[in-house]
Amino acid sequence: MKDAIQHDAFEIIGETLPGRWLITCDHASNRVPPCVNGGDLGLPEEDMARHIAYDVGAAGVSRHLSRLLNSPAILSRFSRLVVDPNRGEDDPTVLMKLYDGSIIPANRHADADERERRLAAFHRPYHDAMAGLIAQRDAPVLLAMHSYTPQLKGREMRPWHIAVLHEKDSRIATPLIARLKAEGEWCVGENEPYGGHLDGDSIDRQALAQGHANVLIEIRNDLIVTDAQQEWWAERLAPILTDTLVEAGV
Repeated sequence: MKDAIQHDAFEIIGETLPGRWLITCDHASNRVPPCVNGGDLGLPEEDMARHIAYDVGAAGVSRHLSRLLNSPAILSRFSRLVVDPNRGEDDPTVLMKLYDGSIIPANRHADADERERRLAAFHRPYHDAMAGLIAQRDAPVLLAMHSYTPQLKGREMRPWHIAVLHEKDSRIATPLIARLKAEGEWCVGENEPYGGHLDGDSIDRQALAQGHANVLIEIRNDLIVTDAQQEWWAERLAPILTDTLVEAGV
């Protein structure tokens, strides 16, 4: 897309597109920038390729939704293990040292100075860019795209194909959940496999605090591994989201 913008911390697609939605993908990438431990967190490739490093498939779905909804998208360009943009700056998990059974070697001894350096280099620029996009738009509706692993180590399989997370603002979530269930082919979760939102997370910071309508969608990541799967889900979701926005009347 000709008006794509790329920064070390983020990518913006379709900044000037006129659609109501602003699609966000906090965990779009498993990239470790060279300024962070020489571009290597010390994990094996198989760990960097799984959900602990990023939301597998979420970036592709976000890109396709940007096109189909004629709306801008912002995607992170750093692994959630570098620093997690979907956590408040004071959240102890903003810089993870252990995740789903894997110790992150480059984070194990990270001190307050290193945490601050990563916040300044990646977390804050990403959120500043998102805030800038929101400020440019009248009555934006935030659509946060995420994915989740079918199974955490030692836990039961997660049955949901797709889930909607919400807490303090259900204007979009409630009719969207009803529409997804009405499709009749998916196991739809509500506040699964995680509950609502965390204080200081992206939705809390960028939508709830400002009064903007919002919704967070999670798709099980084994369903969106390939580009064809990502496009299929985007094509199914786009008309549902469009109708839901009308129904919600926001």
